[in-house]
Amino acid sequence: MKMSAAPMLNAYPDSIGPDLGHAVRLLQRPELKDVFGSFYILPSIFNTDLDRGFSVIDYNINRLLGSEKDLEDLRGLGIDLKLDFILNHASVLSKPFRDIVEKGGRSEYRDFFIDWNRFWEGRGVMTEEGYIQPDPELIKDMFFRKPGLPVLMVRFPDGRDVPYWNTFYQEVRYAKIDPLELVSRLDLQYNAAVMLAGVVNAAIDAGKRPAEINFGRFGDCRDAVVEMLESGRRYLGQMDLNIKSPLVWEHYDRTLRTLAGYGAGIVRLDAFAYAHKEPGRRNFLNEPETWELLERIRGLADRYGLTLLPEIHASYGEKVYKEIAARGYPTYDFFLPGLIIDAFERQTAEVLAGWANELHRGGIRTVNMLGCHDGIPLLDLKGLLEEERIRSLIDTVVGRGGYVKDLHGKTNIYYQVNATYYSALGEDDRRLLLARAIQLFTPGKPQIWYLDLFAGKNDYEAVARAGAGGHKEINRTNLSYETAEAALGKSVVRDQLELLRFRNIFPAFGFDGAMRAAAGPEHRLEISWEKEGCRALLAADLRTCGFSVTGFDAAGKKIFEYVQ
Repeated sequence: MKMSAAPMLNAYPDSIGPDLGHAVRLLQRPELKDVFGSFYILPSIFNTDLDRGFSVIDYNINRLLGSEKDLEDLRGLGIDLKLDFILNHASVLSKPFRDIVEKGGRSEYRDFFIDWNRFWEGRGVMTEEGYIQPDPELIKDMFFRKPGLPVLMVRFPDGRDVPYWNTFYQEVRYAKIDPLELVSRLDLQYNAAVMLAGVVNAAIDAGKRPAEINFGRFGDCRDAVVEMLESGRRYLGQMDLNIKSPLVWEHYDRTLRTLAGYGAGIVRLDAFAYAHKEPGRRNFLNEPETWELLERIRGLADRYGLTLLPEIHASYGEKVYKEIAARGYPTYDFFLPGLIIDAFERQTAEVLAGWANELHRGGIRTVNMLGCHDGIPLLDLKGLLEEERIRSLIDTVVGRGGYVKDLHGKTNIYYQVNATYYSALGEDDRRLLLARAIQLFTPGKPQIWYLDLFAGKNDYEAVARAGAGGHKEINRTNLSYETAEAALGKSVVRDQLELLRFRNIFPAFGFDGAMRAAAGPEHRLEISWEKEGCRALLAADLRTCGFSVTGFDAAGKKIFEYVQ
């Protein structure tokens, strides 16, 4: 399927009201007629557990958040979908992993995930904990998402602990001991069982692993109790898939078929760069194997008319975006959000206009954005902006209330800066409207984060409720339907919808239109589009945030004008 350039709403299924049906209801209102051609529904629409949807148990619809009727209603509005497909991993609650926990080596899914020891066999030293420590030269270049080796020890029914590859989140839970179980299994006197259960359960509450518990006077019960706890342990997390398994490829094909059936036009490939692994390699965007993997996935996607959108963060200087585009895929424009903030702060459009022209000249098809569910990726700008300017941008957004999350303590790696885009702009309506206009005139398919549309501010209460690691909640405020409906009367919302509707229906725009961007003197920016004789023009002053958008038909008649 050819990707259209129509604007795309981006939200969780419960971002506007308690479920997707309420977002559909909002899109059915006359104020949003002809505004959006696509809707990127984040993956909590599926059966998921962690990471607000990015830990997928299976791709069935989450009945608490949506229904097939909601998806049919979207199709009835002429809105196609962008949906996520997580290539690298699946939840430990997925059927294949649960089958492994239940059956161990007898499971047909034994190799659906990556057995760490099989992968590294003959390439390291077995540790006392039961996993291979790879030879240093084989992991020195490996990219890790978290401290330590990416291993989760999985208890098999026969009592063995088998390590599996686990790039992202993991959690091991131990059930508390019931004194009655201790009486039954260990033939303890009841009062002793109550005392021992108290010792064990207090240690579990304190976060200790069974082998770390101080059993004191009950030392003779240690081995039996540790085994009781370990044999009943439960897991949360995401386990890496073994792309060499035929069952994984059956899963890939089945998933893409399912997403197409929901009405997807675009499938976002989350964490695809982690999927291919090889001893001694970086194991993040291994080349050429990662590209070969993508080609094989595209062969499946073509069966169902799907456009694949590979998602990866890399600096401008690495030119990964060019590689993706050269191979025929659309790519994310992760540079635009930071470039717009930079243009406002320095009151010059030189770099911003140069980037727009580079995209157009190179025929690079992008999905662009301002805010999103993750954060503002300022570090991606390395090679496009000087280091001190990037540092200044980070300081500016943090100074306006944003949060910086280091990648497991590496202070020179800021994966994202977390803030709403409106707050990152200083909560200035004029800046937000001009930023939106620039986004709509920059080459690409505009993706609109719902909270940006409603000029959402940093949500510190949500961050506090989320606790440790909850920094992303600053830009994920769930709005009631009534709040969103009332916001349609605000000028900053109405004006964005007016500009979005123009961008959606006016024929000058599109991947096959002619575009020109220029940074003029005295803080000016001009971007024009022309196709089939129709012409659209954005003229802006980055100092005052005054701007105009005009549209002329093929006869040269002005048929649209917006002035701020």
